[in-house]
Amino acid sequence: MKVGEQLVKEEIGDNETVITNSAQTVKLDQAFKEHSVAEFFKKNKQMLGFYGKVRTLTMIVHEYITNSLDACEETGTLPNLDVKIDEIGSEYYEVTVTDNGPGISQENVGKAFGKLLAGTKFHRLIQSRGQQGIGCSGCTMLSQMTTGKATKIITGRVGKKPISLEITIDPKFNEPKITNLKELDKNFVGTAVQSKFKGVLYRDSEQGPLEYLRRTAISNPHAQISFRDPQGQKIVFKRTHNSIPELPKEIKPHPKGITVDEIITMVKTTKARTVQGFIISDFDRTGAKSISELKKAVRFDLNKDPKKLVWDEAEEIIRAFKNINFIAPSVDALRPIGEEQIRNSLNSIIKPEFLTVLTRKPAVYAGGFPFQVEIAIAYGGDAGRVTTDGKKMEIMRFANRVPLPFDAGNCALTHAVQSIDWKRYNIKDAENSPVTIFINFISVHIPYTGAGKQSVADEEEVLEEVRLALMNTGRRAGIYISHKKKEEENQLKRKMFYKYIPEIARALNNITNFSEDEIKTKMEKLVLEKLKLDEAEDAKEMKKLEEQMENDEKSSLNVENKKKPRKK
Repeated sequence: MKVGEQLVKEEIGDNETVITNSAQTVKLDQAFKEHSVAEFFKKNKQMLGFYGKVRTLTMIVHEYITNSLDACEETGTLPNLDVKIDEIGSEYYEVTVTDNGPGISQENVGKAFGKLLAGTKFHRLIQSRGQQGIGCSGCTMLSQMTTGKATKIITGRVGKKPISLEITIDPKFNEPKITNLKELDKNFVGTAVQSKFKGVLYRDSEQGPLEYLRRTAISNPHAQISFRDPQGQKIVFKRTHNSIPELPKEIKPHPKGITVDEIITMVKTTKARTVQGFIISDFDRTGAKSISELKKAVRFDLNKDPKKLVWDEAEEIIRAFKNINFIAPSVDALRPIGEEQIRNSLNSIIKPEFLTVLTRKPAVYAGGFPFQVEIAIAYGGDAGRVTTDGKKMEIMRFANRVPLPFDAGNCALTHAVQSIDWKRYNIKDAENSPVTIFINFISVHIPYTGAGKQSVADEEEVLEEVRLALMNTGRRAGIYISHKKKEEENQLKRKMFYKYIPEIARALNNITNFSEDEIKTKMEKLVLEKLKLDEAEDAKEMKKLEEQMENDEKSSLNVENKKKPRKK
């Protein structure tokens, strides 16, 4: 063997090994394929919240309902929603949801129900229920996966004949496949969707469809929702507010909430001709002062074409942004439910003995996203969740009016409730109390922990705002509970006194010969005076209690703030 051949053999092995390795490389290359987002979610449907038989059915209702509510509100229509669930077989159900919204054009109906990550919300900073453009298409795919059947849709727009069609998804290309498309000779404005699902289960439980719709009705008092369950029972949640919520406004990104990658992406589509113009026109709360500070902080000319901006220059901009004191993000985009609407809704559906509602002022999290918190605490009446062991505390979590019935343990809203010492507010055993806590977190961008959109991430500013709101409403509830206990004690005293007055009057009459009726009258007068004195003393105690609660809150917050590490 020649020296050269020996060297080759030593470097890459003999011919047989080379041929084998080469064949394996070819196989590896052939196995390398590109997958669509539909294929990804088809194999990972749990990421959309589709796992667990009861949960999956509730999530299906959730996806259809949120789209219907958004569509109705965007066109100024008071929502009338009709939900029907029919049992076809064992763990086999048909879900039908009909709304009176604007309908969907023939050009877009395929994208709305048959193309994942297609929608009007993901790319915009605007308060809305849905964000990702996955929900309804995910339901179409799940129906197709579990039954092999298409989803049926009827949709009609004002002035046009409604159309009916059947839709499936081609997962390889993430594209809709529409069949049986035809016009209908009838009047119908809105959208009706009907899908079949196997491997799901209906239960009338805290995490079932009925409870989900109940909570949706509470957080959307302007909507009327009718529901027919698989047993044929019909329940109607009537609207308690007859005005459409004012539409939220889309806002521009705030400099404090932007990343280097986002700047590089934004400059590709900006209409501005200079970086300076790009900063002013494409961001919220920027102007001459911030541009002046930015010029001093970066090493390149801000008159540069933004499309020629490179990564290092974008990093300079982000570093400069961190040191510039911008005005806080615009809060015009936030649309809370409103204290009066929440109060009317909870009184109508929960019928509590006591109710306190609070809407906090807007705040900002992660430096650039405005948000707002609405809190209500309901006590007594039908408040709390009913269990075999009696009433338990009920935590109703919402994000942009959408109920979050699952993943409570991973949610910032739950963590905030658990961080409160409820004993300070006369709720001695919080877990076993007839209390419902309502929390609605609203923002142009909800920091969900996953694609299933069921829990809010532990953003520091969010936790703090929810805690402050809970303390405020908790204090009001605590004062009521304390007052109620005092009132009950006074009632017992009154009953006890009046019970024994006749006997004492009779005995004194025998001893003193004074009129029994006169003795009774004087004793009743003494009792009333004593009770008035007690009530006055109680009022002073209540005032002291309120001051003590307020001081306890401040002390608690001061201790926690000292524990927090300082931001560098």
